[in-house]
Amino acid sequence: MTSANPSSEKPRVASAVFGVVSAAAKRQTGAAVVEFAVLLPVLLLIVFGIIDFGRSMNYMNDATHLASEGARFAIVNKNPGGGTSLQDWIKAQADTDELKDNAQVCIAFPSGSTQVGQPVKVTVAFTFGWLNYLAAKLGVVSSSFSSTSTMRLEQPPSNYGQGCSA
Repeated sequence: MTSANPSSEKPRVASAVFGVVSAAAKRQTGAAVVEFAVLLPVLLLIVFGIIDFGRSMNYMNDATHLASEGARFAIVNKNPGGGTSLQDWIKAQADTDELKDNAQVCIAFPSGSTQVGQPVKVTVAFTFGWLNYLAAKLGVVSSSFSSTSTMRLEQPPSNYGQGCSA
């Protein structure tokens, strides 16, 4: 009767396991490229979505700044635009061409009076297109944003009028 030597079995088992793992690894060549190709569009959509969210927050911050700046000029009856309306001058101060093209600036007197101490309200409204570079393919929607600043008149308005920009 021959007794099996357990130490001689170990190299054969290890060799067989290594062979199975090696064969499986050879069948997996190219799988990482396929997985990356499947995940890349999703990853890019998330990255570009984050970038677009940052752009929208920048535009909202700019609109808030424009409304406040416009209200400050309105309360002291200043029109730094010279020959243009105060509304058009405020719109021209936007940081980007996209905001300059899409923004609408309105000046109103909520109480209906233009006497000193009465409120003047400046509103900057714009439409932001989400993922414009993919909108046609994805059917992405746009959002409307507005920012308003209301202050009390310190001088009666004579250099600007109520209404909206062109």
